[in-house]
Amino acid sequence: MTDRAGVPQTEVWPGSPAPLGAHWDGTGTNFALWSAGASAVDLCLFDPDGTEHRHRLRESTHQVWHGRLPGVAPGQRYGYRVHGGYDPASGARYNPAKLLLDPYARAVDGELTLDPSLFGYADGHPDAAWADQRDSAAAVPRGVVIHDSFPWDGDHHPRTAWSDTVIYEVHVKGATMTHPDVPPALRGTYAGLAHPAFVEHLVSLGVTAVELLPVHHFVSEPHLLRRGLTNYWGYNTLGYFAPHAAYSSAGTAGQQVTEFKAMVKAMHAAGIEVVLDVVYNHTAEGDHTGPTLSFKGIDNAGYYRLQGGDGARYTDYTGCGNTLDVRRPQVLALLMDSLRYWVTEMHVDGFRFDLASALARSMHDVDRLSAFFDVVHQDPVVSQVKLIAEPWDVGEGGYQVGNFPPLWTEWNGKYRDTVRDVWSGAHVGVRDLAYRLTGSSDLYRSDGRKPVASVNFVTAHDGFTLRDLYTYEVKRNDANGEEGRDGESHNRGWNAGVEGPSDDPAVTGARQRQVRNVLATLLLSTGVPMLTAGDESGRTQGGNNNAYCQDNEVSWLDWGSMDADLWTFVSRLVALRKASPVLRQEAFFDGHEVPGTGGTRDLAWFAPGGGQLTTTDWFDAGLQTIGMYLDGRGIRHRDERGRPVTDDSWLVWLHAGPDPVTVHLPGPPWGDGYEFVVSTEYATGAPPRPAVVGPGPITMPGRCVWALRVLRRP
Repeated sequence: MTDRAGVPQTEVWPGSPAPLGAHWDGTGTNFALWSAGASAVDLCLFDPDGTEHRHRLRESTHQVWHGRLPGVAPGQRYGYRVHGGYDPASGARYNPAKLLLDPYARAVDGELTLDPSLFGYADGHPDAAWADQRDSAAAVPRGVVIHDSFPWDGDHHPRTAWSDTVIYEVHVKGATMTHPDVPPALRGTYAGLAHPAFVEHLVSLGVTAVELLPVHHFVSEPHLLRRGLTNYWGYNTLGYFAPHAAYSSAGTAGQQVTEFKAMVKAMHAAGIEVVLDVVYNHTAEGDHTGPTLSFKGIDNAGYYRLQGGDGARYTDYTGCGNTLDVRRPQVLALLMDSLRYWVTEMHVDGFRFDLASALARSMHDVDRLSAFFDVVHQDPVVSQVKLIAEPWDVGEGGYQVGNFPPLWTEWNGKYRDTVRDVWSGAHVGVRDLAYRLTGSSDLYRSDGRKPVASVNFVTAHDGFTLRDLYTYEVKRNDANGEEGRDGESHNRGWNAGVEGPSDDPAVTGARQRQVRNVLATLLLSTGVPMLTAGDESGRTQGGNNNAYCQDNEVSWLDWGSMDADLWTFVSRLVALRKASPVLRQEAFFDGHEVPGTGGTRDLAWFAPGGGQLTTTDWFDAGLQTIGMYLDGRGIRHRDERGRPVTDDSWLVWLHAGPDPVTVHLPGPPWGDGYEFVVSTEYATGAPPRPAVVGPGPITMPGRCVWALRVLRRP
């Protein structure tokens, strides 16, 4: 039998052990797969009608099985069957009845179908000592050989400075599924994200980077499929080199790669960076009860952390059943090869590492000197892009906010918790709030990092939307099918005295102001702000605070019910931040006197009575009002030509108490007058008429933020 090119299908040339994956050279394709413990490897090629052709790879070099097949071209679907022992107790789960996805596949085609053949163990018993013999090929996705010569001409990375960055966390599908100006065929896809209607939304809002929820190819967990649900968020990766196929409008035979690149190029043309949320801590194969789809059947003990003394069980620092063993050179190489690929070939601008503490664990403890950090720091490609850690996992000692090394920024979970506590009315004082407003020097200064090490956020994809945070105090997760066990129960929110939706103007008005208070706090804080898509327009999930399996209107952005005033409020604050270097400090404040100002400081804190905060004030848990003075003449960083940066000075008041309070605006040398620029008592944040006031007492409404520009006599 011969193939379409007249080459015998059984002919396999030796090929090369590098690079790993499937690579077309113009006349054929080289296939290379690492497996340390396999006794044999079969390459399986599939015709368009699903007919399978198996080819034994007879060459093995340094644990890499390889071969070159002349005539195999782009578009070819393929997978592997790996032979070896089946002895779960020793960590071996080889089973040639299971078709396995190439970990280095550049594209993936086909859906995962819930079927008993997915599981490597026999008779539905995870601890069975014998392997299941049912063929899984019809139920699993396959790799695709690709060749994509994308025209990157004219593409330039924006390389936005961290201090100028405003992140917008968004889901590829959810962003445009209901957008009326995006053609129906493009909604929910990479092309939809790149459509001018959505890009213009980002540009008008003023954000500088999109942080995309996972776009590495992922599948749904069997327990979700059994309930008729799917994994929407995507934190269940199967292919670390392949863009998720379902987000392609053009096809899944390699077109998804081209479409992803076109999206990145469109974002760059608009000055917007693309940051990927990546999940290298675990895979879609779950624990010992999970399916055999790729790594588990290729070299289970080589890819995963197994429990000492019981190789049939997985060490789980992620809460998802398994943990990739980044201590092993081949796993670390997979991670780094993937990261470099997405930078060099796909032109992305950075990464947010999900549960990053799991990657930094050496033996048990999270280790700042782990191999993971070493290779990232020395890599000439990866070390030059934006690196964001989610600095925790579910294991003991996994909460590591503030403990990642220089070069890394972090999702600042303490910022989220503090700001939520303050605006929920909790009596926590203002001491911790002051740290969070000014870049969290208590977390990031000691090792030489800067305020931009703190990615400030109040909401993210997991948890309540901002609107729901001030509508519900009890989660509403019944649709997830887990009887309310899932999702955080302690959310630090406030419902204005009524649980759920209300048509009482007093209730809805109080809630809307709280949303503005939180957004103002976020965008006036030193550090890197992150907005969650939809929070700028009042999106609700109906109280579901764990919508990971809601691929429907619960999770999608609702373009038909946009809160125009709120959008205006957010865009005004982002523009104010962009125009004000004093709000984007690149160095921590010193609190020292600014020379030539008559006694002002680069940072000062005022109590409602007009004096600067005392030690007693700092430890007063009942204090709910604080004034933050930022002197634009005391900015410590310089511009690109070495010139001093100066700006207006600002006095920001935050009052979390429910009742009005009299605050005293300080006189000279602090200011001769004050201009109201932002007040959260107004729907758009703009006072109805220009307002300038002099020093002295003034009544501030309950639950309110003011941003006052300092005025000085010539």
